[in-house]
This record gives sequence, structure tokens and C-alpha cells, in this order.
Amino acid sequence: MSLSVSEIHIYPVKSLRGVTLGSSHLGAAGLAFDRQWMVVTPDGRMMTQRTHPQMVLVETAIDGDTLVLESFGMQPHRVPQTRASMRKVSSSVWGSDVSGIDLGEVTAGWLSQAIGDSCRLIAFPAADTRPCDPSVSQPGDHTRYADCFPLLITTQASLDDLNGRLAQPVSMLRFRPNIVIDGCPPFAEDRWRRIVVGDVPLRVVAPCARCSVPTVDPESGALLGPEPIHTLSSYRERDGEIFFGVNAAPDAEGIIKTGAPCRVDARH
Repeated sequence: MSLSVSEIHIYPVKSLRGVTLGSSHLGAAGLAFDRQWMVVTPDGRMMTQRTHPQMVLVETAIDGDTLVLESFGMQPHRVPQTRASMRKVSSSVWGSDVSGIDLGEVTAGWLSQAIGDSCRLIAFPAADTRPCDPSVSQPGDHTRYADCFPLLITTQASLDDLNGRLAQPVSMLRFRPNIVIDGCPPFAEDRWRRIVVGDVPLRVVAPCARCSVPTVDPESGALLGPEPIHTLSSYRERDGEIFFGVNAAPDAEGIIKTGAPCRVDARH
């Protein structure tokens, strides 16, 4: 059974709506522009769909190297480039200390109106690196504002298996993957250690433990109930955590394209 890339997604702003691509450059910290920006409270605490599910309704786009934000009933907002004069702030992502460049009052005002709560937007400093968890990654592995690792990989077969158990099927977008792979049995990714995507080698570093975000409908921004996490918990729970997809880190840079063949080089 041949494996191939069926979808590529980036999420320029953590927890806002993502962008579906035909190809993307993969660097050491992840796909280009992925989680390069983050929404924070006025005092610098990370904001996500876990507490503000409506964040998924704010659309993102990349025009050249400029982030563009859109929300229903509002004029699109072009986020300014970072400048040396901008204020540097401190925040954290699940206990991991991070810095950010505050992108100013106009952007903060636009985003606060779109989300319906006071907030600010920060950009990951170009000169910074954020090391991944050393207990499962290799020295030099780093990311930006992603939860833990540079990449999240899911498979179409695993989603199909889940949807076969649900009364109402869900979209892969609920799980916010970067790369979706087709052509393998359900949950074959659990055993992958190394996979080559096109000609780019990736290390699978850890299974992805899921939180409440997949219960948010990406089209309405509503919490519609406990699914699909409730059903996943019936057969994908281990040590009190529920798993869907795998986290990965690149061993080289390159271009990832939809349709690219994939090859599993090592398994557990």
C-alpha cells in the first residue's frame, strides 16, 4: 500500500483558523509561518480555543511575508512587520517560557473586537529558538508557538476509523494537523519512528495527546458536545491521556507537497 501526502495545513496564529496549502517549506522549527504568532491576554498569558473557541472563526492568510487577518463583518487587517522599536514581552506555552514581539495597539484592537475579549498579538522573535522536550527529542530540535513539537502528522485512515464510530462524522480540521498522510491502515502511525515525506526525512518523536480543542466545530466556533473526544477515549486512551496523531521533527529542510510519496524507514 503506497503512502502519500493528502493535505498540508499551517496555523500562522496559534488557535486561529488555519490555511490549507498545496506545498510548504519545512524548516527546523516547522512549516513556514506555522504558529509564528500567538494571541495573549493583556498581561501576556497564552489564549487558545480551550477557553475561547470562537478564535477559530478568525481567518488567517499569508500575503508575501505579511500576516492578514479576516473576520466576518470587519475589514481585513494587515499585521505590521516586527520592528526593533516594538516591545518585547514574556509569555509561556504550557509551562515553556517564550518571548514575543508585541505588534501594537491597532492590531490588538482589531483582534480584541474579532474575538470578543481583550487580547494582544505577539510574533515569535526571528533570533529566538524554543527547544523541544529533551526527554523525547534530540538536541537542536526546536519550535515556535506550537504546543510541543514542530509538526503534527495524522492519517486519513485513522480519521475514517473514528468517523465510523461516530453518529456525526467530523472533519480532519478538528485535529489541526500539519501533514495528513493517506494509504496506510488506521493508526499505523503509532508504530512509525522515521518517515520520509517526498525527500524530507522526519522523526516521529511522540504520540499526540488530545485536549478539548477537537470538540470545537471549526465552521461555527461552537462547542457542540463531548465528541469526538468521548468516542476516542473508548479505544485510544492510555495512562489517562487520549491520543490521535503523532508529533514529529525534521532531520532536514525541504519542500513538502500534496501528492508526495512517503516511505516509513523505521518502526517501533
